[in-house]
Amino acid sequence: MKAVIYDRYGSPEQLRLTDIDTPEPAKGGIRVKVLACAVNLSDWEYLTGSPAWVRTVGGLFKPKVSVLGSDIVGIVDKLGEGVSGFEIGQRVMGDYVMTRGGFAEYACVPAGETVTVPDALSDDIAACLPQAGGIAVAGAEGLLEGDRMLINGAGGGSGTMTLQLAKAAGAHVTAVDNAGKTAWLASLGADEVIDYAKVNFTETGQTWDRILDMVATRGPREISRALAEGGAYKALGGDVPTLLSIVFGGKLLSHGKSIGMLLVPSGQELTRRVAEYAVQGRIAPHVDAVLPLASVPEALERTGKGQVLGKIVIKPSLA
Repeated sequence: MKAVIYDRYGSPEQLRLTDIDTPEPAKGGIRVKVLACAVNLSDWEYLTGSPAWVRTVGGLFKPKVSVLGSDIVGIVDKLGEGVSGFEIGQRVMGDYVMTRGGFAEYACVPAGETVTVPDALSDDIAACLPQAGGIAVAGAEGLLEGDRMLINGAGGGSGTMTLQLAKAAGAHVTAVDNAGKTAWLASLGADEVIDYAKVNFTETGQTWDRILDMVATRGPREISRALAEGGAYKALGGDVPTLLSIVFGGKLLSHGKSIGMLLVPSGQELTRRVAEYAVQGRIAPHVDAVLPLASVPEALERTGKGQVLGKIVIKPSLA
């Protein structure tokens, strides 16, 4: 089968499209013929091996898994030992960030992380949902009408869907991203947009009830300045020193505010919930581009540089 593989950490130049053996499902797994696989920032992190904590999962010195791609939509092709509840030919989806393998014609995935794709969702839209949609649902949980929310890194898949949920809840939303996305974010309904290269949101004098930070670069002392009394800051990613300062320093410096990491309860239940939100029209992923396997390096390059408006989807069936 065709697949995009890599065998050492580095830039997209490490990736190559080649023929490899079609995988066989392990016990408790299923094999799918990949219809679509969205590109996530986590793919970039697993490609580069950075931040350093990624290597504790992906392999300390070299990648344990040679094929990236975790948000997969596919047709069940083969069932592994002990699998029930799925049928050959069934269209399924899931967030397989721990096993990956979606940038290929076939992938083997754990049945326990897999759900049926609702008929109302296209392959492309469904592929954008599991990881990014799950983050959005978790990140917007508990928002109340009138809350002030800031989303740092708002122009990606997770950020744009969080923006949709926050606005639907009646929150005032400040969207932070690069200059190439600010006008677009305003058109999506952001009440205020900030170009992070020009303005540090922690130095504006404004405060927010909720801050969702897709890539943390600031310590808890700075963050605390931007939080309203009783407010909550949640980080999703960042380098090890910054995340450690948030986890440990946040408890010491928060002073009546909550500073910590966003814990996303990934799995079947959350994926089903996100899919239902999409069917209901509560979230609608923005698809920047749909590309073939050969374009995976380009897609990851754009993702790493923060140039994607929403999501890029890879479709192995495209020439």
